[in-house]
Amino acid sequence: MNQYEKDIVPLIEAVYGKLTPSEKSIADFFIHHGQEEDLSSKSVSQRLFVSEATLSRFAKKCGFKGYREFLFRYKQTEKMTDDVSASDHIKLVLNTYQELLNKSYSLLDEEQIGRIVQILSEKKRIYVYGKGSSGTVGMEMKMRFMRIGVNIEATMDEHIMKMNSVLLNEECAVIGISVSGKTKVVLDSLKIAKKCGAAVILMTSRKEKQFAEFCDEVMLAAVKENLEGGKAISPQFPILVMVDMLYSRMIRSDHVRRETLHEYTLEVLNEKSAGKE
Repeated sequence: MNQYEKDIVPLIEAVYGKLTPSEKSIADFFIHHGQEEDLSSKSVSQRLFVSEATLSRFAKKCGFKGYREFLFRYKQTEKMTDDVSASDHIKLVLNTYQELLNKSYSLLDEEQIGRIVQILSEKKRIYVYGKGSSGTVGMEMKMRFMRIGVNIEATMDEHIMKMNSVLLNEECAVIGISVSGKTKVVLDSLKIAKKCGAAVILMTSRKEKQFAEFCDEVMLAAVKENLEGGKAISPQFPILVMVDMLYSRMIRSDHVRRETLHEYTLEVLNEKSAGKE
């Protein structure tokens, strides 16, 4: 579990929702199948009963110039598969974490992380919106970033998200968390924030062209089928990984001051805990 590989599967999953039925059959083939000897466009098109033109359109939707470039990237890494017994719950949990960590690494964009940290460092007030498990991540983000001197608030209440628009301006940044990319109140609140002049960041597992209309940055998180149900691991995990990446980069951007603030807040918390005892 000590090696992380760039895998094309997270890119496919990010655009899966906007694929046609024929393109989804192609996506399912590459997501669920291991390396095959012959993955030429002719061979795959015959096997899946799709045209070579459909393969090309699919590859372009995944962000490549064509099927040849897609195939080159796909073959760069060997897919590691493990036989997991349905009753082997511990192994299932560990393998799920490993899969999501590999996918998070594949989606990692260090330049984007730098841009987001720059936004969070420059803005006077940061607001985080999220519902359900995404809202819980928002509250965790607030607690962590407060410790390094960030003026940050988080809310799970949709009424507060709406009312908060009166406080927003160009000196603010708003972070929306929606793993599904479909949480209406969060997306609507981000649209309002953009109109108010705030910098807008969305953390999601979905890649949609419409997000660019009201988001300055869309940070993609890893996803796994049925993850939202929380049957294997917490659905918060992939977003928490992204938050940790931002947190780590933010500390590094102003190491001495932020480390000092972090130590000071820990001392204050320890003193209060000691006083209660």
